[in-house]
Amino acid sequence: MKVSAIIPTFNRSESLIRTVESFANQKDFKNYEIIVSDNNSSDNTKEKVLEYIENNPHLKIKYYFEVNQGVHYARNSAAKLAEGEILYFTDDDMEADPYLLSELIPLFDKEPRLGSATGFVSPIFEVKPPNWVKKNLLNQYLSVTKLDLPWVYLISKKEEPLGVYSNHQAIRRKAFFESCGFNPENTKGIWIGDGETGLVNDLETKNWLFGYTLKSKIFH
Repeated sequence: MKVSAIIPTFNRSESLIRTVESFANQKDFKNYEIIVSDNNSSDNTKEKVLEYIENNPHLKIKYYFEVNQGVHYARNSAAKLAEGEILYFTDDDMEADPYLLSELIPLFDKEPRLGSATGFVSPIFEVKPPNWVKKNLLNQYLSVTKLDLPWVYLISKKEEPLGVYSNHQAIRRKAFFESCGFNPENTKGIWIGDGETGLVNDLETKNWLFGYTLKSKIFH
């Protein structure tokens, strides 16, 4: 198995299924599985996911229930179940471009020291945003890609501002477990750690490289 696409979720069954479908419909890339990590949802998430799995027996989709409240618990637990040599993380309110995996994953084949890679995150606003949002916040503060990045593939170290976030982040399995995964942060409303920032810092400390290709797109 080349890739495990991991989707943590909490009480967002409708948007979750849209996310799952967008990964089920990837083009030019077949060797992957999808893992839905249900982070103690109280809505109909489990029923929706199991129904989707039953209706799509040709897809490799796993459902996992993580009782510990906190998105990174859900990510870390799912990673232990994953079969892929590359772990891809996203969120339950994202929609993947059909070529997301086929554009992103080859970066790891080109560079053996590549630990983590990302791509282009574009916002889909539910209502038209005010001008100050467009001017000031179309950047990492909304977990979207900064607009001044070039549309090229680069290998770089973390101190060069890539904006690597766990809503669009692929990590080499070896690097992920070598770094002990994501640091739990928001646990039942209490902030206790530094989340993906801690993981990225640890990857850098262990001399893994970071890369991006803005041809790998996802919509937030």
